[in-house]
Amino acid sequence: QVQLVESGGGLVQAGGSLRLSCAASGLTFSSYAMGWFRQAPGKEREFVAYISWSAATTYYADSVKGRFTISRDNAKNTVYLQMNSLKPEDTAVYCCAAEYRGVTGFRPEAIDSWGQGTQVTVSS
Repeated sequence: QVQLVESGGGLVQAGGSLRLSCAASGLTFSSYAMGWFRQAPGKEREFVAYISWSAATTYYADSVKGRFTISRDNAKNTVYLQMNSLKPEDTAVYCCAAEYRGVTGFRPEAIDSWGQGTQVTVSS
């Protein structure tokens, strides 16, 4: 059974940093594109960042470009999201996601597995 378990969320002041982790099990991690989505209260889920199975390609939402960095360690079956210069509008539940080979370009409807999410709250 595939499991994606996020950690690292919390409360931080604006301008601060957090590092999210997502530990994967039950899948051949190196065969999956990984990424992060987020959902704020009353808003739709939105894409945040993507990393290909080989780590050769990364994509970011315009709203986080230059502030967030996604990375992965295939030896540890873990994907990370380093979040710097956090803003109150970054407040959301952040969910890790996996798609086999990233064949659809990480469309939400094609995601194979989702994590439960970790809360990130940025105070002003």
